[in-house]
Amino acid sequence: GKVRFVGMSSHERPLFGRIARGELDLPLDLFQLRYNVVHRGAEEDIFPHLSQDNSPGIVVFTATCWRKPLKARNMPAGEAPLTAADCYRFVLSNPNVNLCITGPANTHQMEENLAALASGPLSEEEMARVKRIGDHIHYR
Repeated sequence: GKVRFVGMSSHERPLFGRIARGELDLPLDLFQLRYNVVHRGAEEDIFPHLSQDNSPGIVVFTATCWRKPLKARNMPAGEAPLTAADCYRFVLSNPNVNLCITGPANTHQMEENLAALASGPLSEEEMARVKRIGDHIHYR
């Protein structure tokens, strides 16, 4: 009676998919996983397999992908870097995500990160842009 919830953190996305499909009988209440504009594999490996009725909570880490999308040198030609708020808005635009962990280094970064909440989900145009940038970084 002392443990109320059990969660698991992993980079092994297919394992989460197997758990979500019921192939492994593990009593997990939440999954903590990497998901960001550069690493979107959860959109195929995990999210489609989540139950609509009794899905585990989804906690996301590394939303800024170690700041790669925030650096001009990583951008495709003609693109401005993303902001941290853009990265958080991307993650939080996914209806499967319940919580996104942030790790600001100072008050300014915390304020910028919280701005993502006030801005709401990305528009279709914004979503296309962040995915284009994420693909560029992922496949370079």
